[in-house]
Amino acid sequence: MTISQIFYILRARWIIAISVFATVMALTGLYDLIAPRKYTATASIMVDVKSPDPVTGMVLPAMMTPSYMATLVDLLVSERVALRVVRSLRLNENPQLKQQWQASTKGRGDFDAWVAETIGKSLEVKPSRESNIITISYVGSDPAFSAALCNAYVDSYISTSAELRTDPAKQSNSLFEDVNKQLRGRLEKAQQRLSGFQQEHGLIVTDERLDVETSRMAELSTLYTQLQAVVAESRSRKAQMEAQRDQSNEVLNNALIASLKGDLNRLEAKLEEELAKYGDNHPSIVEARANISALRQRIAAETKRVTAGAGGNNVVNEQRLAEMHRNLDEQRAKVIRLKALRDEASVMQRDIDNIQRAYDAVQARATQAGMESQASQTNLSVIKSATVPSDISSPRILIHMLMAIFVGTLLALISAIAYELFDRRVRTIDDVTVDLGLPLVGVLLKSADAKSTLLGKRMQPWLMRQYVPEAIGHSSSND
Repeated sequence: MTISQIFYILRARWIIAISVFATVMALTGLYDLIAPRKYTATASIMVDVKSPDPVTGMVLPAMMTPSYMATLVDLLVSERVALRVVRSLRLNENPQLKQQWQASTKGRGDFDAWVAETIGKSLEVKPSRESNIITISYVGSDPAFSAALCNAYVDSYISTSAELRTDPAKQSNSLFEDVNKQLRGRLEKAQQRLSGFQQEHGLIVTDERLDVETSRMAELSTLYTQLQAVVAESRSRKAQMEAQRDQSNEVLNNALIASLKGDLNRLEAKLEEELAKYGDNHPSIVEARANISALRQRIAAETKRVTAGAGGNNVVNEQRLAEMHRNLDEQRAKVIRLKALRDEASVMQRDIDNIQRAYDAVQARATQAGMESQASQTNLSVIKSATVPSDISSPRILIHMLMAIFVGTLLALISAIAYELFDRRVRTIDDVTVDLGLPLVGVLLKSADAKSTLLGKRMQPWLMRQYVPEAIGHSSSND
């Protein structure tokens, strides 16, 4: 079908086309007139994915992934946020909503969940593709209610996000507190056990006492070694004195014995002089011999006394050595016992240190969890709060009218052509020559058309030249 045919069809079927176009325009206008007015309130939130956590000081790697933004969007449209909005705006106390719920569900199910689902249908969340901005839009019939509900969604979303961050920290804090109590009890019992052990055995925390006892044992060992040397020397003297009593150093170095020996030598010399003068029975000779004998007895007694003293010193040294040996053994046993006690106390102290380290680690983690559980900061910032919209968002009259013009024109054209296909008429020369396959002999025009139309004035000679020879040639061939 050519454009000229379509033109003539529309010219002939203009009433149908205008009717269809007018009907479409009327229906569109009627819809825009009776459709409820909708208002869209919009708010914007920015997600900060680069700032570190205020408690841990770390940037979570998961915050840099696209799935993180998708998770935030899913959380925003979740039932938990919607229920928080319902309770914050007290929509669950609205009697009209309760009546609608009764009529819709016959009173079955949860009313709060139904309200949350109902208001969630009018919520639209659009994350930006090239930035970390999330746009929240709510469409409602009341502009003030739309703005309030949109802002309530923003506030509830931020609060829910903060709760999701603090809830695990609260649970961890509770767990750490229980573990803390257990470790504190174990630490106190371990310290009490160590203190009782130290008091029972006279130990102190440091190793000073063990060092003192060890030093004393070293001193005793040194004295014992020195005393052994003294005993060995005294034994040697005693043996020498027993073998050569007169030639011992103690006897030779004794002043009294030396003096007595000097007196003895003088008396013996005097005796020899007097023997030369007198006889053996002379009284002076007898007296001199008696004095010499007494002096020799005295020297022997003194020598015996000196040698006996040397033997007594050896006995004393032997006794001192034995006593020193006993003291050294006792001190050694004491040091060994103290070392065993110290090792046992060290084991107790290591247990205390281990428990203390575990307690400190849990305490530090509990402190951090406590700070995290009380933290109200999130990585969400409100860029734009929703305000009461002044223009309606639905119905869009201008867009609807433009669409109605387009659709009406298209339907009008389709309706005219469809009506023409069911009731075909010959309206152009092509309808005869092409569709019917017959030659054109002539064209009869109305007088008004012949005078006024372009076809009558300009195209009639062309039509005669174009189609009349073909018609004559066709007729001759038939003859």
